[in-house]
Amino acid sequence: MYNLLSGNISRLWKDKTFWLCMAAMLAYAVIYMLNGCRQARLGMEGYHTSIDDYYFHFAVSIGLFIALFSSMFLGTEYSDGTIRNKVVVGHTRADIYVANLAVTFLASLLIMAAWLAGGLVAVPELGLWELSVPQLLVYLAIAVLFVAALSSIFTFVAMLSVNKAVTVAVSICLFLGMLFVASTLYNGLAQPEMASGLEVTVDGVKMGEPTPNPAYISGGMRKLYEF
Repeated sequence: MYNLLSGNISRLWKDKTFWLCMAAMLAYAVIYMLNGCRQARLGMEGYHTSIDDYYFHFAVSIGLFIALFSSMFLGTEYSDGTIRNKVVVGHTRADIYVANLAVTFLASLLIMAAWLAGGLVAVPELGLWELSVPQLLVYLAIAVLFVAALSSIFTFVAMLSVNKAVTVAVSICLFLGMLFVASTLYNGLAQPEMASGLEVTVDGVKMGEPTPNPAYISGGMRKLYEF
């Protein structure tokens, strides 16, 4: 197991896809946070002025980077025949899988760290976090857990497919599918129970009386959405 981990980590530092993902995530973080600073500076209505509202935005996009990295990095083992050599010299399939999962998780954490580092450019403009230290640590712990979950999913996909191009396509489509489902569930749960429509009167546009929102999800279906 040690040799497998050592070999994977050695490959990681030389892998171009890994460094491209790191650079892209860092650039994305800097651009996104500076745009948030610009909005706060202009005092644009409807936009937040706290770093808390921007700093964890990577949760939406990091799955794409993990999918791309894992499929390219692990897919190379099949295309180059490396995985066959590992089996021939006596490594078990379980050991190979765990070693691949470990290096994917490590790479994913480093990609996440690139965002966290790049996001600090907003501190001079937006200030430090309004969250307390325990709350901030909870957010970071949750981020580590969902990065671990995504790493597991995409390592599983990459280890099942022997064709690197297919692996890349399936992984990215799977990420987009999960993102769509998650957005649908979140938007459904965000619907208010009561809604007020706009009414045009002689005095202008006013808010109408609150009425039950037909789009509100309740009962057993809401429990299913929450689960």
